[in-house]
Amino acid sequence: MTEHAQLAAWDQHHFWHAFTQMEEYEPQIIDHAQGVWLADTQGNRFLDGISSMWCNLLGHCHPGIDGAIREQLDQVAHSTSLGMSNVPAIELARQLAEIAPGDLQHVFYASDGSSAVEIALKTAFQYWRQCENPRPEKTEFIALSQAYHGDTIGSASVGGIERFNGIFSPLLFDVHHLPTPDPRRLPETIPQDQAADYFLAQLEKLLAERHEKVAAVVLEPLIQAAAGMVFHPPGYLQGVRKLTRQYNVLLITDEIVTGFGRTGQMFACDHEDVTPDILCLGKSLSGGYLPLAAAITPPEIYSAFLGSAASGRTLMHGHTYGGNPLACAAALATLNALQEGQIIATLPAKAEQLSSHLKKIKQLPHVAETRQKGLIAAVELTAVPGECQPFAAELRVGACICQETFSRGVMLRPLRDTLVIIPPLSISLDELDLLGSALCESIDIATRQAANTASTCPTPSAS
Repeated sequence: MTEHAQLAAWDQHHFWHAFTQMEEYEPQIIDHAQGVWLADTQGNRFLDGISSMWCNLLGHCHPGIDGAIREQLDQVAHSTSLGMSNVPAIELARQLAEIAPGDLQHVFYASDGSSAVEIALKTAFQYWRQCENPRPEKTEFIALSQAYHGDTIGSASVGGIERFNGIFSPLLFDVHHLPTPDPRRLPETIPQDQAADYFLAQLEKLLAERHEKVAAVVLEPLIQAAAGMVFHPPGYLQGVRKLTRQYNVLLITDEIVTGFGRTGQMFACDHEDVTPDILCLGKSLSGGYLPLAAAITPPEIYSAFLGSAASGRTLMHGHTYGGNPLACAAALATLNALQEGQIIATLPAKAEQLSSHLKKIKQLPHVAETRQKGLIAAVELTAVPGECQPFAAELRVGACICQETFSRGVMLRPLRDTLVIIPPLSISLDELDLLGSALCESIDIATRQAANTASTCPTPSAS
């Protein structure tokens, strides 16, 4: 048995993969990577078009991040954050405070995005019990349908995607879910330029009825990622911020996907000059290297948790690896590369290059729509040209397209029949050309096949 075959056998038998039907899983084993390129144990090389699940920010084996981790290894690999600190965690908290919107200054570390959202929910809940004018009756949350905020019980409760959370509904707490603010789903009588007002009116109606009991509104700013990269109408985020202030409700923004330049600004909130009450970060925070996340609050919220040890005001929450020195060192190197390397300054040209490919892709008969913000993009398919009708689920057209791109040296992953493009920010213009051409060819081939046959496509390793 070859080394690859042995690894594949162990992989299938011992390694239970996330969001994967192991009965159908075909091993795809990564051996090494460089820049935006991944290589597997069989010598195949392919472009990482999804940033290794939306987290690798500046490419694999980035010399600055690699060096920072190696240097930190010579100091200390781990120390607890319970009543103790470490140098990288302190320095990172300070840098995050400097780049975060508004007066967000106080950083609570976690090890993943779900946990960062969990921290935010607990913080909002407890804040209203011990703020200057306590409102203990404020125990409810408002979120958006088709939202995804993670898989822990709290973060899943404010999520709104049935296929992820449905089976666990008896475990989740009740949340007010508003319709997704998707400008493509407006009533015929509402023009596009009134989309934000239409969806904000729904929020205001709910706040007018429930604000006395609502602790916070939770949302992904500008883009609902796992929903299929649904883009909110311009002005919606700013309107939500205005309404939450008007009705004395906290605003929690989940920038776990959109943060750190993905949308063309450091944070999605920056596009509409919005400062949330709690900002959740993860994924790209460490450059996609090590598990690290954070929830950041302003002094007004932080001060509500100060008091003596006997006061009971402490936020009783924590993670063993929160503020891990190695992860924080990686994050510091990531931020330094973002700020000193002028990476964000190069994004407009890259976004324009991606846009040029999306325009070509949009002309394909089975493409209903393309969407883009910075280097985040989505391609939505349609079974009927000129309309917006999904393919039959059993055809798994999105997965078939990703199998085609894989054969052309590009790794993508679908959200059903929505194709997501979110490469590392370090991708070059030539590499964007490869990605765009491979995707265009693959969509054309796979959708024509799907339109002409009812047979099910084989399960691809990229699905």
